[in-house]
Amino acid sequence: MSKVYQVVIYTSILDETKLAKYAALAGPAMQAAGAKFLARGVPIAVKEQGLKTRTVVIEWESMDAAEKGYASEGYQKALSALDGGAIREFRYVEAA
Repeated sequence: MSKVYQVVIYTSILDETKLAKYAALAGPAMQAAGAKFLARGVPIAVKEQGLKTRTVVIEWESMDAAEKGYASEGYQKALSALDGGAIREFRYVEAA
């Protein structure tokens, strides 16, 4: 299987403090699992129906690696810290 790109779209941030706690834990946990962060932040431009909301793009070696990263103990701790502080959409796209 080829590389996979994970796109995380924050549709709503409900609690900035929880989001900050999540981010402090999630980044290192995902990098330890093999994630490579390609982009993160608010888009500099959007087209058509796009929304200017926080977006993160991550490269994984495979979907299996992405799933293991998500299930990892470190990332699960990050999710507990987020505790409903944001509404997000995760998309996984196989590299061309």
